[in-house]
Formats: sequence, C-alpha cells, structure tokens
Amino acid sequence: MTWFRCAETRPWASMRLFCLPHAGGSAVFYRPWAKEVSQAVEVHAVQYPGRADRLADAMVTDAHQLARLVAGAMAPLMDRPAALFGHSMGAVLAYEVARLLQERGSAPVHVFASGARPPHDRDDGRRVSDMDDDGVVEEMIELGGSDAEALRDPELRELVLPYVRNDFALIENYEHRDGTRLEVPLTAVIGDSDPHVSEEQARGWARVTDGRFALKVMPGGHFYLTDRQSAVIAEIHRALEVPA
Repeated sequence: MTWFRCAETRPWASMRLFCLPHAGGSAVFYRPWAKEVSQAVEVHAVQYPGRADRLADAMVTDAHQLARLVAGAMAPLMDRPAALFGHSMGAVLAYEVARLLQERGSAPVHVFASGARPPHDRDDGRRVSDMDDDGVVEEMIELGGSDAEALRDPELRELVLPYVRNDFALIENYEHRDGTRLEVPLTAVIGDSDPHVSEEQARGWARVTDGRFALKVMPGGHFYLTDRQSAVIAEIHRALEVPA
C-alpha cells in the first residue's frame, strides 16, 4: 500500500505539496484542498499506517522512524520542487522529514508548521495516551476536527481508538535530537484561540531553521484550518509564489 493519496493528479504541475495529518487523522483530511489549490501544485496527503485504507498495516510507534519511512516513500516523487505542510503532530513530522530530505540533497522549498509547538518545546505535562478510552475521546472532542465525531459511534470508536492512542503516544514520546539544522523557509500558522500553542510558543519555530521565518495567526482554535481553508491555501500560494 502506498504512503500517499493524491485526489487529483496533475502531470503538468510545477510543484508538489505533501500534507501530513494530525494525531488520529488520515489523508482524507486534506482531500478538499485539491479543488482549491493552484493548478501549479499537486497535493499528496500522507496516509499513516493503521487507519482508513491502511487499517491492516502495522502502526508505527516512533516519530523518527515514521519520518524516515515518509521521507523514503517521497524519494520517487522528488523529481520536481516539493513543499511540506503538517498540522499538529504532522507539523513535527514534516520538520523531521524536511531534515532527512535536506541531508539527502533533496531539501523541500518550504515547510509549513500548523497548530503545533516547535520540536524543542513539546512537553506540556499532559499525556493523553495514558488516559482511559473516555478520556481520549473527550480530548478529541475538545480539540474538534472531523475525527471527533467518529468517536461518538461505539463501533467506529473500536476501530479508531487504537490508532488515535498510538498517535498521541508517538508525539508525546517524541524527543528532539540535535543534528541537521534546516536551511529552508518555514512558516508557522496557528489559530488565535488554540489552547495548545500560543503565539509566543509558535515563534519558537524560528529557532529550527536558518531560512526565512514567518508566523501567521488566523481566527480559530486548534482546527482553525477547517474553517479557514481558503486563507490557509492563499498563504501557501503566497509563500510558494505560485498563481492562485
């Protein structure tokens, strides 16, 4: 099973945008983007194992290993410039994938880190992965996002909870390692009422790259990008300098 879902192939596109989902998320989260993003960009959403059409695939429990697998799977698709967009857990993974790509001589042209604290400032003392099932469900509902609704259904909950818990453990156990420093432009994007990342914390992303840094604050909570999809995509177009 391949690692990427591309809702609309564009052989003529001059650039690829690889999108990494949040904890408990899947590639379908980014499916609506294909209709709105520039024709010059081909969107590939990462499908983590253990969910959706990869339900039978073994889940990955280590963030660094997952980043290596994603970076390896991207190799055949790096025949044109690529950018990375990650939300929440996906932002940290996008950063780690970008480091690996840069080490291998295929650095992305831009990294977008959405709704996340920077890699070196992760520990807020809360461990959702250690909560009981009801606690995990409550956390997901509080965060919002489409996945939360699935957890209200008892049958779906049985399918969804294992990979939701795995993802929370993966990102809560993540530790930033010294090593390759990014040299690419990085844009951090957050919602102004996100309880999990403040504007000051988001500015910390500037410390992980020698490239140009920008911070964009949009109205909304942790899943601000659901309601602000057009504004997020407009920011991507601006940063990548592609026609809308």
